Amino acid sequence: MKREETVQNRNILGDKRWFLLIVVAGLIVGAILISSFAKTADYSLLCSRANSRSRAVDEYSATPIQLQAIVHYATSKIVPQQNFGEISVTFDVLKKRSPCNFLVFGLGYDSLMWTSLNPRGNTIFLEEDPKWVQTVLKTAPSLHAHAVRYRTQLQEAKALLSHYRAEPSCSPSKAYLRGNDKCKLALTGFPDEFYDTEWDLIMIDAPRGYFAEAPGRMAAIFSAAVMARKRKGFGVTHVFLHDVDRRVEKVFAEEFLCKKYLVKGVGRLWHFEIPSAANTSTDDGARFC
Repeated sequence: MKREETVQNRNILGDKRWFLLIVVAGLIVGAILISSFAKTADYSLLCSRANSRSRAVDEYSATPIQLQAIVHYATSKIVPQQNFGEISVTFDVLKKRSPCNFLVFGLGYDSLMWTSLNPRGNTIFLEEDPKWVQTVLKTAPSLHAHAVRYRTQLQEAKALLSHYRAEPSCSPSKAYLRGNDKCKLALTGFPDEFYDTEWDLIMIDAPRGYFAEAPGRMAAIFSAAVMARKRKGFGVTHVFLHDVDRRVEKVFAEEFLCKKYLVKGVGRLWHFEIPSAANTSTDDGARFC
């Protein structure tokens, strides 16, 4: 999702590039087949009438966004920024949870893939660069994306940790997001959909975090933890954090997403399963972890 890796991607050997493109297309086709075969089989057992079988085929056939994604990745020379192993971690969860509410921080070359892997679900993308949003939507207008503004800079990361520990409105028991101007790590001024939706999966692969004045991912990580802890629906919130080889991502993940909730790590991706605070008996309200 990061544009800083675009130059590096261009230097990838041709055979590796085409291999990954084929793999991505295969994942999308697999998602279609899994859904189609499973659901059609259920309907065949429960309903023998021809019109019911017809409705089943219509309901579980490939969606337009999935077909568009297959064509896009089959003809594109640009590969997604995550590798096959990293993509598979999220895909394995989507196979079980889709259709679901999927929040993605960042908009890029893999956005069409994520949307197609959550057919009939709600997948939205949050992007810091309005011009980049316009560029991406020109080729993929069906994507659901918002341009957003962050209040932080990467160079403030250490100070933000101290601020969080001293500011009551940042504490786990009192933290909230919409309108929380006192807590500098709370994402404020975002679209209503961001606050009003209970997210099943959250992918943090943005904003940029590779130079001092960049927004960094501190607020995205903190806010993901707040939303996960306030979950009211069944199950856990799945949070996927990319670029954990970088110090800030790792430190903030351990502070807010918690090592005890880390269930898998592949390459530069960590996968957390965070329960609601209401279902956590050991929560003392003082720290997230």
